[in-house]
Amino acid sequence: MKKAFFSLVILSALFSSGCAQRVADFTLASTKNIDINKGDFVKGPRVKGEDSKPVIIFPLGIPNVKEAADKAIESDKCAVGLTDVTADSVVFSFLIGYIAYEVEGDLVIDKNISGCENWQG
Repeated sequence: MKKAFFSLVILSALFSSGCAQRVADFTLASTKNIDINKGDFVKGPRVKGEDSKPVIIFPLGIPNVKEAADKAIESDKCAVGLTDVTADSVVFSFLIGYIAYEVEGDLVIDKNISGCENWQG
């Protein structure tokens, strides 16, 4: 009985363990072309973007930080970048699971983009 309980505890620990590690901190980041001389920028809400790939014994792809940042920025059509940005690497896998990059930051809104003149957060 003790062996079964101990085995169950070990298996539970293996399947519920994960790891997250800070990859980078940026004051300002963007994957888009920005004309900083002509922009009328305002700070938008905090958003998160993630790019993940499944793991089934082996990873079935490689997540990309740029894709995670693009997903965060593209959450608003008026956004051109992020400020106060953190990028984290997340791994949750034993035999199955996922690996991911998460990018989180405050949107940088360009009010000079067509249709964004009256943007309200």
